[in-house]
This record gives sequence, C-alpha cells and structure tokens, in this order.
Amino acid sequence: MSGSNHSKALAPSRTVAVIGSGAMGAGIAQVAAAAGYSVQLFDTRTEAVAKAIADIGGMFDKLAGKGRMTADQARAATARLRPTAALSELAEAGLVVEAIVENLDVKRKLFADLEAVVADDCIFASNTSSISITSIGAALRLPQRLVGMHFFNPVPLMALVEIISGLASDAAVAECVYDTALAWGKNPVHTKSTPGFIVNRVARPYYAEALRILNEQAAEPATIDAILREAGGFRMGPFELMDLIGHDVNFAVTQSVFNAYFTDPRFTPSLIQQELVNAGFLGRKSGRGFYRYGADAVVPTPVTEAAVERASQAVQLSGTSQLAEALAARLGNVSIERSSTPGADGLVLQCGNARAYLTDGRSATQRTADNRHADTVLIDLALDFSKATRVAVTRADQCSDAAYSSIVALLQAAGFAVSRLDDVPGMAVMRTVAMLANEAADTVNQGVCSAADADMAMQKGVNYPRGPLAWADAIGLDTIAEVLSHLAAAYGEDRYRVSPLIMRKTASKGQFHG
Repeated sequence: MSGSNHSKALAPSRTVAVIGSGAMGAGIAQVAAAAGYSVQLFDTRTEAVAKAIADIGGMFDKLAGKGRMTADQARAATARLRPTAALSELAEAGLVVEAIVENLDVKRKLFADLEAVVADDCIFASNTSSISITSIGAALRLPQRLVGMHFFNPVPLMALVEIISGLASDAAVAECVYDTALAWGKNPVHTKSTPGFIVNRVARPYYAEALRILNEQAAEPATIDAILREAGGFRMGPFELMDLIGHDVNFAVTQSVFNAYFTDPRFTPSLIQQELVNAGFLGRKSGRGFYRYGADAVVPTPVTEAAVERASQAVQLSGTSQLAEALAARLGNVSIERSSTPGADGLVLQCGNARAYLTDGRSATQRTADNRHADTVLIDLALDFSKATRVAVTRADQCSDAAYSSIVALLQAAGFAVSRLDDVPGMAVMRTVAMLANEAADTVNQGVCSAADADMAMQKGVNYPRGPLAWADAIGLDTIAEVLSHLAAAYGEDRYRVSPLIMRKTASKGQFHG
C-alpha cells in the first residue's frame, strides 16, 4: 500500500463506516454525515444503532431550528446515515473509524475481521485514546493502512483530532486522514504513536502540580481552582476538571502514561487521587470527588484575603515586565515612583520595607535566605496581569505581618482579589505553566509532533487559554528554565528536569515560534 494515492481527503463518494454507536462513535458519524459523507454505523447491539441514528437526526433538526443548517440539509444529512447489521455489509467502505472498547485484543480482532471484508485501499482509523497504533496494526496483513484518529468528547463540538502514525503507518494514509478531518471541519494535528499522544501526555502536569500543591497543604481545591481560572485563564480549575472527567478515568490515564514511560517521575500518580478512587469518590458521576454534588451540596468558595486599608507608604515599581506595567496602569491615582530598570533579584514592587517579586520557582523563604531581605512577598504568574481578576501571593516565613499586608493592600487597590498560598516553590500558575511547557517541549524534541501542533492540540483539545510553547515564549524561555531548575533544586527530583530543547533554545536566544 506504500506510495498509494491517499494524498487528499477521502472523496465524499466513498463511504465512511463507523464501528461503535456510543457517544464517540455517534459523534463521529454525525460529523461525517454533516460534511456530506455517506455513513454506515455498526454496533453489535442493533438497537443501539437505531437509537444513535434517531438521536443524530434529532440533533440535525435542532441545528436547523437554530439556523445552523437548513431543513433540507438536516434531512439530507440524516438520510446519509445507514444502520448496518453485519461487518460483511461494509465491503464498499473507503474509511473505517473504530470507536469501541479500549482493549488491544478486541481492536485487533475487529480490524482482522474487517481485512477479510474491505478492499485493500480502504483506510483503517482507531479512535483510541491510549493504545499504541503500532500494536493495533502489528497483526494486520496491511498495517500501513492503519492510523489513529483520536477525537475529543463531545465530538461535534470539540475541534481537535489527533492523527496518529504508528511505525508501519503509511505517511500518505496519515495525510489523507488529516485532510479528511479538515474536510469535516476539524483542526487535525499529526503525532507519533507514543504514550498519551499529545494531549493526554502534555496535560498531565495540569493535574499533577495541583495535586502536589494540595498535598503540601498550600491551599484548598476551591482556592487553587480559582487561581488557575481567574489568574491563569484556564476555563476550569484542575480539581473541578478532574471531578468532571471522573477520578477513575483520570487516575487510570495517569497510571497508563506513568507505566508506559517506565515510571518516569514526571508522570508519578497522586496518592490523593488514588484514595478518592479507593473510596469510590469519582467526582460528578458519583456525587462526590474533591467537591460534593447534588441538590444539597454546598459550593465551596475560594479563600480570599480580607480588605486591607492601605497605609500611606512610598510605592516603587521597577522594570518593564508585564506585571510592573499592569500594576502601574491598574493602580490609577496611587502615587508611584517608576524605574524602567529591573530591581535587584527581579524586584518588581516595593512598599515601605516590603518587597514583592514574580515567583521564579524558589519559595519566598528561600528567596529571603538568598537576598537577605526578610519582608519578601512573591506574586504568582497570570496569563494577563492587565485583565486578571485574581492573583496569588505567598510570603516568606520571616516576613512581618505589616509588610505582607502592605503588598496585599496595594494589589487590592489595583483591583485584584488576593489569595494566599502557603510558601510552596513555584506557587500555582507559574509551576503549572512551566511544567506544561516543559512537557510540550519534550514532545517536540522527541519528534512526536511540531511546536505548532503541540500548541494547537492543547488549545483545541482541552481549551487551554494559550499554547504552552507560545506561553513559554511570552514569559521567556530563560525564565521557564530558571523556574524548573529552582523546582528541581527545592525537591531534589528528576521530575523537574529541564527539557534539552528548552536549554538549547535558551542558549541560542531562540523561541518556539517566530
């Protein structure tokens, strides 16, 4: 099959077969039919196929009612869906997309059965989220015809599709499936068949760092979630997201990636999450996870510092960082002395004897030991300090209450809700973004995907506010490397080792984009 003519999208005249009529299979069938393809939907449960087609037809009618397609288009799209009672009826398929149980042996048997039915130019695609495409294809007569086509739930709404190539996958086949996903209105990305592909690998730190912060008692879940949302710009905080996904699912994915990478400490699972799974506290679906759900459930509120009256102390802002510029703009009529020169050790803000710095991965207490200034307060990263509604701070153990309060009062005067974290290295947003960028850099360094695809995958697949590598470029790769190095020194763990590609780009003053 190598060298076959699969360089463009599958022709709409070719039939798409979807195996499995659950949420993913039905979603894939809906997207393909809406794009003008004839779709055969097969499931071992014939009644499930009938229900899925009826539900998809109802969805098309709703879209027509909202003006997103005409009534004629809705009827035509529904008419392109055909129930299929046996695999033997799929002989004319040009593309078969499998969306069945996540079991290697079951998937292998399905594709082996299909090889006896379809033509040799029929493409096979698996919607697996975790199983090696190389392993699935190894038992095929024509393994080069198989790629991964990993959609995200809900399929009609989520734009990303990971196009996964195993060792035997034909590059032309992967390009054809990529172009077909484009024709279906999706944002496809290419990736190699490695554990977690792009999204499930790069996303691990979003959960892992929050769980570690919680384990070190820096704050409660509601506060950490609020910081990641309102300062970091993420659509959902890590704890509410884990509750939504389900801890059984999220923990299993983490374990799978951890084991697949031969227990690399970067992917170490959390004992806290293991305990939740052991207790059956799986999140929304069980009524309890990090939060409680149900009619009588009380929604916890983030811990926010009480309003502090600002004393009449001199205020100095140093440097031209985003934090310094945003504070200058947001403080309005507060009298400020400005200096375009960064302060010693990265000093951004001084109010009386209190000094505030953007976190660099050291704890505030360690920074005090290094700079010999007791009244040290650290400010966490924000996606955009000019627009953020909340900011996290921490204080050195040596810092006086008066000095800490003066910084809090000033941040409140700038319009921030202020949440205090206990003094953990790297705080919350900074260490999370640094680790996301580090993992994304390693996927690029190891040839799993391009930098552009890594960023698109995280934005379109899990709704990150910015691609991790573009974010790292904006922060500065030297800053990312410094934060990770300080985290590694604080914890003494290989978990925080700096990606060789970040070190290389830092040395060359390069960036991932532009």
